[in-house]
Amino acid sequence: MTEEVVVGLAESLADKQLKIVFAESCTGGLVSAALAGVPGISEWLCGSAVTYRSATKVAWLGVDEQRIAQETAVCSDVAKQMALGVLEKTPEADVALSITGHLGPGAPDELDGLVFVAIASRRENAVPETDVVRHVLTTADRLVRQREAATFVMLTALERM
Repeated sequence: MTEEVVVGLAESLADKQLKIVFAESCTGGLVSAALAGVPGISEWLCGSAVTYRSATKVAWLGVDEQRIAQETAVCSDVAKQMALGVLEKTPEADVALSITGHLGPGAPDELDGLVFVAIASRRENAVPETDVVRHVLTTADRLVRQREAATFVMLTALERM
């Protein structure tokens, strides 16, 4: 992830006067950690729930345990529930992004390098608006994939909030 993307997201949050919160699985808090390096970001960054394991997604964010059992944690619906859950738990946040995915090694072929990023935006007197993006990572190394996934979360935020 480049400094340009990180600073760009921080500036966009400030320009739009939006407070953001994350629910991170496969990125392990990397998105929030990168933003936390920007001076003054505490005005816009509420935090991040690192919910790496399925049981933590269920306990902390209210993700449906049955959905995980049916589809695994790497699916569109779980990403959406993660974003909505962290937004609900963070009343001061205007927008929430979540990421769930499988970085490998050892992933089933259909899940290897697959991530889902969800964005939930609070609307006055209405149900939050949500959107989910499916993305296949282009790199193979686990640590490089983690950085690629974190960058994708930030780019998704920049494009969709």
